[in-house]
Amino acid sequence: MARPRAVLVGILVPDHDPVELDHSLDELSRLCDTLGLDEVGRLTQRRSGTGAANLLGEGRLAELAGWTGGSGKVHRGPRKTRASGKGEEEEDEDQAEIPVEGEEAEAAAEEAPGGASVDAVPPDGRHGRRADIVVVDHELSPSQLRNLKSATGVEVLDRNGVIIEIFSQRACSREARLQVELARLAYLAPRLRELGGPSERQRGGIGGKGAGETGVELDRRKIRDRMAEVRRELAGIDTEGRVRRDRRHDLRQLALVGYTNAGKSSLMRVLTGAAPLVADQLFATLDTTIRRLTPEATPPVLVTDTVGFIKDLPHSLVASFRSTLDAALDASLLLHVVDASDPGWREQEAVAIAVLQEIGAAQLPRVLLFNKCDTLSPVEEAALLAERPDAWATSAHAPDRIAALHTRIVDWFGRGDTELELFVPWSRAAVMGQVHAQAQVLDERFEAEGVHYRLRAPASIAERLRSAAEG
Repeated sequence: MARPRAVLVGILVPDHDPVELDHSLDELSRLCDTLGLDEVGRLTQRRSGTGAANLLGEGRLAELAGWTGGSGKVHRGPRKTRASGKGEEEEDEDQAEIPVEGEEAEAAAEEAPGGASVDAVPPDGRHGRRADIVVVDHELSPSQLRNLKSATGVEVLDRNGVIIEIFSQRACSREARLQVELARLAYLAPRLRELGGPSERQRGGIGGKGAGETGVELDRRKIRDRMAEVRRELAGIDTEGRVRRDRRHDLRQLALVGYTNAGKSSLMRVLTGAAPLVADQLFATLDTTIRRLTPEATPPVLVTDTVGFIKDLPHSLVASFRSTLDAALDASLLLHVVDASDPGWREQEAVAIAVLQEIGAAQLPRVLLFNKCDTLSPVEEAALLAERPDAWATSAHAPDRIAALHTRIVDWFGRGDTELELFVPWSRAAVMGQVHAQAQVLDERFEAEGVHYRLRAPASIAERLRSAAEG
């Protein structure tokens, strides 16, 4: 079955680098591929901002319509009247075009460097559509969404909409599905009319939920009610999760965080033996996975794989996935994974730090980990480590590097351990099992009255074992 074809649209605003726009569109193309869309072209334009009613100038709007077979003109919809409360509709006689002013009146604006369409000349819409959908690399207002749909005659998605659709497809657990539904409802609510919602006719009387409410108003009410219901369900799940997190409070916890497709799930697999989904796609992982570091250390180290971050991650998704991202808040160490082979890793690092700040995890200990270093030359890797001397370097596909990373993780957690002598009488034999499970036993001597241990353990665990042994 042929996949839908998409044309990408980007705006270059002042003080932004054209190269940055190219990278953003490349990422948007990967998002489209993840969603199941094939890119057939790109269209870019210099603008003073992204707030114009039609987003693009008149000339670029006509060029975009050439990709889709649309008219290239924005039309008003039917004018709604509410005379005498009857909710009658009147059609504009000539469906007049919306006038364009200022920037909108530019017949042909300068195209951004590096933003040429894939094909030299866009296809003529009169001979069949080449693009089934328009994808814009910015957040669109409801009116912009309506105007672009009117001019192009096809479905229009903005960057946020693409990300939310991907999340909707990828969510597996009940918690993730609820979180995505909440974000999706928050995105849809202000766009009901523009996305082809029900009639604007008023509904009231017997069986109506409120006299004089339009269909869209009723649907928005249903959305608000459903959002409240989802929040209650998530609160219940979060309470259960908080209980589980409290049980792990004294355990050593490491969270893998970072930009999407940086290789976190691959590292999770080789560090723990877990089998999370590993794919060269954006947002391959949405559900939090927690496993023990293997080979097992003593005390054990729990490794958490979290959902990846991305530029301009919708706030509704950050908010709804807060309980999932809270796994990072419980970690003793954040291992911030970046793709060393990606030239934009510095920007990706900044994006991840911004999200960590938003969820309150920016103050936690964090180590930058360059992943995929097997794709670099020794000189390139040395340059990265010279720029970031505190960073670690590894590759999920190099067993010797993973073994070294395992050692560094265990050593990091062992820095604050204390060494102690502990005597456990035979009458407290149950404590002996706790000693071997929670501390590193350096020496043990069996005597008639009990066992003498020499241990290394975190201060909190050492104190708890001492109290348990002394009764």
